[in-house]
Amino acid sequence: MRFTRARDLAVAAVLTGLAVHLLLRVAYDQVPPLPTFAGGTLAALALVEAGLGYSLRSRIRGHREARPVPPLTAARAVALAKASSLLGAIMFGGWLAVLGYALPRRDQFPAAASDTRSAVIGALCASLLVAAALWLEYCCRTPGGPDAPRDGEQHRHAA
Repeated sequence: MRFTRARDLAVAAVLTGLAVHLLLRVAYDQVPPLPTFAGGTLAALALVEAGLGYSLRSRIRGHREARPVPPLTAARAVALAKASSLLGAIMFGGWLAVLGYALPRRDQFPAAASDTRSAVIGALCASLLVAAALWLEYCCRTPGGPDAPRDGEQHRHAA
């Protein structure tokens, strides 16, 4: 299994952003006002994944008092991280599209002003989810594995 590449997440965000922007141009007047904290669920997921990453990291690194992580648990955590980073990228693209559409119209329509706040909060929460998911994925790497840096070599992410 290869680790998540930033390029894959960027493509997902851009494609989603373009699709959402197009939909908003066609049917924004039919969309109900967005809840201000609609993106809050993403922040809650980010907190859970960051905590899980912190917990797994010490166990995978083999600290004395920590019990080892079963391989299936680590694989499930990586799968969760990959899915969450993709979800975060998709939501980030969607929220940026809402922001790009509503921000210039916030003085004309009260709903656009409200949607601008929702989009900023949603984009921030989505970026937190992407960061936490990538952290969790990083924490699941095994020391000395094929993706670990060799002696004297800087670790580079595959992009």
